[in-house]
Amino acid sequence: MAKFEECLQRLEKIVQELERGEVPLEKSLTLFEEGMQLSSACRKELEQAEGKVEVLLKKNGKLQAEPFEPPVEKASNRR
Repeated sequence: MAKFEECLQRLEKIVQELERGEVPLEKSLTLFEEGMQLSSACRKELEQAEGKVEVLLKKNGKLQAEPFEPPVEKASNRR
């Protein structure tokens, strides 16, 4: 299994290719299927990481999950 970042980069390339709309239907379906598999793999990896974070946040023998607030991206940074 590739690393999370590699999966995410490949998924972004697939999305860009599909958004262009220049791909034949058969290839679009293949790319979509690959994208769904990558998305699922990324989600599983994130869930595992979240579980590890919760374990690391154990305090006084009790699990006290603290909400994770990802940094907010400015809309102008995205294309």
